[in-house]
Amino acid sequence: MIIIKSPQEIELMRQAGRIVAQILSHLSKAIKPGITTAQLDTLAQRFIRSQHAKPAFLGYHGFPASICTSLNDEVVHGIPGLRRLVEGDIISIDVGVSYKGYFGDAACTFPVGTISPLARKLMDVTKNSLLRGIKKAVPGNHLYDISNTIQTFVEKNGFSVVRNYVGHGIGSAMHEEPQVPNFGLPGKGPLLQEGMVLAIEPMVNTGTWEVKTLDDQWTVVTRDKGLSAHFEHTVAILKNGPEILTTL
Repeated sequence: MIIIKSPQEIELMRQAGRIVAQILSHLSKAIKPGITTAQLDTLAQRFIRSQHAKPAFLGYHGFPASICTSLNDEVVHGIPGLRRLVEGDIISIDVGVSYKGYFGDAACTFPVGTISPLARKLMDVTKNSLLRGIKKAVPGNHLYDISNTIQTFVEKNGFSVVRNYVGHGIGSAMHEEPQVPNFGLPGKGPLLQEGMVLAIEPMVNTGTWEVKTLDDQWTVVTRDKGLSAHFEHTVAILKNGPEILTTL
C-alpha cells in the first residue's frame, strides 16, 4: 500500500532530509586521499547524533555502519572499514537518518582528487539522470515515467542502469511501497499523487548492468568490474511539482 503523507509529515521529512544533506556536505570536505572509509563513517555518525537524529542504516538487517561507502566498481552497500581512499577513486556514499519518527535518504558519488574522464562522465550522467527523473515526479504522471526518463538518458550516454536494486517509497519507515525502478516503460506503474514521497536513486554502470554480491553478503559490485556511480534524493510529490527534501 502506498502511504500518502500529510503536509505535517512532509515537514518532518523535510527536516530529516536537511540533516542528510548536511551530512553529505560535511563528508564531501573530508574526502581526500589517505582517509579511511571507517573514518568517514565515524564523522557521519557523530554528526547525525549531534542533530538529535538516529542513523537509519546502523543495525538495519544487521548492517554494521551508519553509511554505505562504495568505491569504483562497488555499486551499493559497501561497508566502511580500513580501506584508504587513493587519488583517482570515486566513492558513493549513501546515508539515511531517522528524525522525529520520519526518514530521509540520499546518496552522492564523489571524486577523490583528480579522476579519469570516464569516471567524470559517469558521475555527471548519473546525477543528471536523477534530476531528469525527478522532473517527472508530478501528480498525474505514472511511476515508470520517472523510470523510463532515467533509463533513456543513461543509455543514450552509453551506460547502463542497475536492475537488481531500485528506489522506494519512504516515510515513517525507511522502505515503503512503491518500488521505484530506474528502467521501465512510460505510462506504466502507479499513478503519482500529491503527498507521495519517493527515494529515487539511479545506480549506473559504465559496462553491463549485471552485478554480484561479495562474500561479506553486503557489498554489491559490477560483474564486469566496470565503474559504478549512485545518486539519490528523497522527493515529495506536491501540487505544484516535485520538491527535493534532501537538500540544504
